[in-house]
Amino acid sequence: MPFEIIRKDITAVHADAIVNTANPRPIVGAGTDTAIHEKAGPELLAARKKIGDIPVGSSVETPAFGLQAKYVLHTVGPAWIDGSHQEQALLRKAYDSALHLAAKLNCKSIAFPLMASGSYCFPKDLALQTAIDAFTAFLMEQEMDIILVVFDRKAFRLSGSLFGDLKSFIDENYVDTAHRAEHAADMGNLQFDRRMEAYLAPAPRRRKQPFWNQPESPAVCEATPAVCQCPVDSLDNLLDGLAPTFNETLNKFLMQHEGKDSQIYGDGCMSRQLFNKIINSKDYSPKKSTVLQLAIGLHLNYEQTQELLRSAGYVLTRSDKRDVVLEYYIRNRVYNVVSIDLALDQFGLACLGKY
Repeated sequence: MPFEIIRKDITAVHADAIVNTANPRPIVGAGTDTAIHEKAGPELLAARKKIGDIPVGSSVETPAFGLQAKYVLHTVGPAWIDGSHQEQALLRKAYDSALHLAAKLNCKSIAFPLMASGSYCFPKDLALQTAIDAFTAFLMEQEMDIILVVFDRKAFRLSGSLFGDLKSFIDENYVDTAHRAEHAADMGNLQFDRRMEAYLAPAPRRRKQPFWNQPESPAVCEATPAVCQCPVDSLDNLLDGLAPTFNETLNKFLMQHEGKDSQIYGDGCMSRQLFNKIINSKDYSPKKSTVLQLAIGLHLNYEQTQELLRSAGYVLTRSDKRDVVLEYYIRNRVYNVVSIDLALDQFGLACLGKY
């Protein structure tokens, strides 16, 4: 995975670099800043004082001391005012600054909190989207394991019109489908009960005819039994008419895609190594989640997604709530696995990635 979201205390995360949402001045601020300083020990504040003030949107490193990391990247995010003071641009600058500093330090992994979303009052949905955009752009050019640490499930709640519409979409589709399935099961049980009643009922008594009135036994037909004329094609014809394989279908969509490969596996939240393994293997047998990641990375519409899924032996169905959530986001052209996984997580459903 190029980046993942975990629910954990950031001071307990193993990574080469841990990002601290630092105060611009060399003092210990609230929230994550306090937790990191407490775990790292007093040496961290002493090192921080040697740096002095840090501009908003900038990042500076110190040793990590008592933390399970090599470096602490002291990164200053913006305080939220009203959204018209370049807050989002400054937050994106802060993420970019920390990522490029980690690359300069040859870090293989980095852990972030959801910066500026605590005491700086940055709207959590907007802060999350800014983080995702920064990670995706960075990973198109460089390799690094990025971890976004969210303390618990209550740290953020998806909101806004899109998520509200999602809940309505699920209610209108999955619930109705489940009801129809239940109704079909009830009808099936009723039909079964009727068949059993007919089977167990005593057979009607028939008057026995005298032997002289018995019909003559039909002559035994010695002709060759008729061959079944069912319209079943030959096996050879069926094999000749095979649908395109997963590899062939994927290559068709790759040829139609106008962007770079890095955009595909970036938007699909897939490692470059796995992506290369898939496209270079004619016999690769993917999991359903992997196919969906590719479909999202390729920005396929709903019909194209179903085509790619069918080529691998899968399909999105409205009898599965997870599939309904995925259908909703694909139909709304939300092509970001992390955003979709956050919605799946809100409903207690399995994510596409390993979050």
